[in-house]
Amino acid sequence: MLLSILLLIVFSITLNIDYQIYQQSTIFLSSLLEPAVVALGFPLYQHLNSMKSQWKNITYLLTFAAALVISTTYIFTMVILELPAVAVSLSLKSITTPIGIALTEQLNGNSAITAFAIILAGLFGAIFGMKWLILINVTSPKAQGLAIGAASHALGTATISQLSYQHAAYSSLALILSAAVTAIIAPSLIIQINFFFF
Repeated sequence: MLLSILLLIVFSITLNIDYQIYQQSTIFLSSLLEPAVVALGFPLYQHLNSMKSQWKNITYLLTFAAALVISTTYIFTMVILELPAVAVSLSLKSITTPIGIALTEQLNGNSAITAFAIILAGLFGAIFGMKWLILINVTSPKAQGLAIGAASHALGTATISQLSYQHAAYSSLALILSAAVTAIIAPSLIIQINFFFF
């Protein structure tokens, strides 16, 4: 996947292909993300009964984590670059691509930056996520699944799903809840944080 991305970047720059034209031309391929995410819901369905007793705690945890990631990313980007469009785009890196791009456009960000940041977050989580969690002694499959799903969305979930159905179920849950929570809280949260800079 990383090689494909690098080759696409090289070809796009070499042939001077605008991102909007590329996006319109590959909309069919992008639409395949939706059934892929739905397929990740099967392990979630299998573990639904065991999750019912924990759903409130998981929801609170993921809401706090989403708010923290959005806030810190936006603030650091504004402090370093002072570019609101870039800050918006980067602060939405930990959700699925369609939702991230829709929110970015709604908040006057740059959808190309958001798409790139989402892909990077997914790649880093898929490659280094489990190694990092083991390094900091997070050994529970539930906690590992929640962390990877929240931070690295579909790509991280697809990778961690190879470990066990429990990993897949909790990662899928985190992916879905994080996307929903971010879609709800991000617009008002970013607007409130923005008041401190203008």
